[in-house]
Amino acid sequence: MRILTPDKIATLTFDDKGLIPAIVQDFTTQRVLMLGYMNHEAILRTFDSKQVTFFSRSKDRIWTKGETSGNYLKLNTILFDCDNDALLILANPVGAVCHTGTDTCFDQSNDQDPLLFLRELRAVIAGRQSTAHLEEQSYTASLFRKGTPKIAQKVGEEAVEVVIEALRNDKERFIEESADLIFHLMVLCAQMDTSFEDISRVLAIRNQRSRD
Repeated sequence: MRILTPDKIATLTFDDKGLIPAIVQDFTTQRVLMLGYMNHEAILRTFDSKQVTFFSRSKDRIWTKGETSGNYLKLNTILFDCDNDALLILANPVGAVCHTGTDTCFDQSNDQDPLLFLRELRAVIAGRQSTAHLEEQSYTASLFRKGTPKIAQKVGEEAVEVVIEALRNDKERFIEESADLIFHLMVLCAQMDTSFEDISRVLAIRNQRSRD
């Protein structure tokens, strides 16, 4: 991954006006939010303030996104491309990004895909696993302390509950029990030092084989 750091700014290729295009992408939803331009100073200010800052070609000055509206772009990471002449900024937006009031400058909704929450949940589970030895008072940490047999048992119990609610045709309870099953399966994956990505890769391979 080509991550930009302050000491690498000198390697960038700016245009004849000292500018470089910067695409901004929501770190969480991965939606493209806007396109702006940055000069050397704007990049440094972005690193220093952790708020994405551009050079306005129309106003001929440095400006921080959200300086008047309060809708800032909180910096996560800046990447640079293979030719060193374009930036990809991963940020967390505060409010609407476009001056027209829309989520993005391309008039697209920036609502989070519920499936992306699984990444956040995985990070939380990993955090509980790393602190389980500290006797952290959380249900997840207690599962890790009890080990694989207990976690596997919970997966089995929740799977049975999912089947029961499906046979009862109770959609609401089916969803609730399925959430419990997925959570405990994610905990078991962490315990087994694997992940849903590993499972997804197997499914993708099987899908490709079915097409061959």
